[in-house]
Amino acid sequence: MSSLHRLMAVCCLALAGPVAAQSADPVVDAPSGAVKGQADGDIRVFKGIPYAVPPVQGMRWRPPAPLQRWQGVRTATAFGPACVQPQGSKLSSIYSGDPMPVSEDCLTLNIWAPANAKNAPVFFWIHGGALVGGSSREATYDGKRMAERGVIVVSINYRLGVLGWLAHPGLSAESPQHVSGNYGLLDQIAALQWVRHNIAAFGGDPAKVTIAGESAGGLSVMYLLESPLARGLYSKAIAESGYMISMPELKKAVYGAPSGEGAGQMLAGALQAPDIATLRGMDAQTLTNSAAAMGFGPWGVVDGVVLKEQMVSAFDAGRQAPVPLLIGFNQGEIRSLTVLAPKAPATAAEYEQGIRSRYGDLAEAFLRLYPTADYKESILATTRDGLYGWTAERMARKQTAIGQPAYLYLFDHGYPAADSAGLHAFHASELPFVFGTFDGTPPRWPKVPDTAPERALSDAMLDYWASFARDGQPVAAAAPAWPAYGSAGAYMHFTDTPHPETGLMPGMYALNEAVMCRKKGTGKIAWNWNVGLASPKLPAKGDACP
Repeated sequence: MSSLHRLMAVCCLALAGPVAAQSADPVVDAPSGAVKGQADGDIRVFKGIPYAVPPVQGMRWRPPAPLQRWQGVRTATAFGPACVQPQGSKLSSIYSGDPMPVSEDCLTLNIWAPANAKNAPVFFWIHGGALVGGSSREATYDGKRMAERGVIVVSINYRLGVLGWLAHPGLSAESPQHVSGNYGLLDQIAALQWVRHNIAAFGGDPAKVTIAGESAGGLSVMYLLESPLARGLYSKAIAESGYMISMPELKKAVYGAPSGEGAGQMLAGALQAPDIATLRGMDAQTLTNSAAAMGFGPWGVVDGVVLKEQMVSAFDAGRQAPVPLLIGFNQGEIRSLTVLAPKAPATAAEYEQGIRSRYGDLAEAFLRLYPTADYKESILATTRDGLYGWTAERMARKQTAIGQPAYLYLFDHGYPAADSAGLHAFHASELPFVFGTFDGTPPRWPKVPDTAPERALSDAMLDYWASFARDGQPVAAAAPAWPAYGSAGAYMHFTDTPHPETGLMPGMYALNEAVMCRKKGTGKIAWNWNVGLASPKLPAKGDACP
């Protein structure tokens, strides 16, 4: 949840190829229209390209509509505004950046392309931010270093918060499919469709697109892997710190949560909005701030069209997209997200008693993994694994089960500023290494020292990520081979250097799978960060659950 979790040649020009030749101001004539970008060394950069009709005011809460080809040459040298999001609202101050311009007219994307790209692989980046905040303009996501490895980087904005994820009976009634919500996900799919139709003009291969994201971006990747509407728009997937939690359903209350439409009705009632017209008449920023203050949670909703079923069910049945996967999480995820963890009790005895009363016959297995002796650390590890660790290994297992290679990692790298702040391998701390953007982190982010060892680790991760986007296999020139998860349960352990290992956190997956299964079996209990001391009393073992 990185603030956290925190892009065309004039028709009359004679172009030698899909990308203009070496030029101070590269111009590309794409099917959507001509755009002029900027040269950054050997990389051509295009910013703020619209990919769909702006969903403003009267168009609010409608699926994104395709743009007509624009006339003339559009200047694409500045990022578009971020999508509207709560002002001054961040889960942790280390993710807080400088204020960004925001607008409902925010459906834009950015492109970093090698000057002489031809049939290059495409890395399609979805930013994090809990589906509430963030933007593709964040400097951490600058695509230059990855583009220097022969990959075209595309980063996108998508609708956030109440403007991107509101479901409501009034909206469902407007829909030909009788569904609502998931507008932010539909934006992501529209951006993928734009890439399919336009990226060849920039030198990209539309058949070689890797969807990638971190935190809510990783969650979005999992939504896209499930959604039938996205099928065929990508060929590989990367999910960093994603979380396979329970989802609301459009019409029915499940797993302790109201239906998507019900949550929308409750919000409208609290806002004293009797109908959709009233909601559409509200100022976007006021509406967004109010919804956030009232606790509105933006989530993908099971609607039978965009998302057909719970993610755990889709992946259990092998109904996800059959593509290679790179997935992982960070050792210290919760160190910067302590709001997700329950408050530590005063004594170790209280901790143990609380676990035994909640976990019953699973308590012994729980306490072996998350022991009483260092219970404050155990509380952080419990929430880390319940959200991120279990998800990463589950995804690796399920993709392997359908015959696709899955590459699992644990980012466990510490550096002085982070470790001294008690933030070893914190949530999103892998991002400056993946993008090579040590100088692009937010002001309060523990600064990565620009030293040879840190650059070597970043270079290895850039190589792994870029080669996976190119060939479906992570390879780094000066680093070890990364084996697929396979039957051995292999993973790459990123500490000061990358090294392959097997058997990630023995027992972690089995315990958290059992906990999820028992909660799901009730039909009434969610599975998310309600683990450890935040867990309800678990039901006893059933026929379908360990």
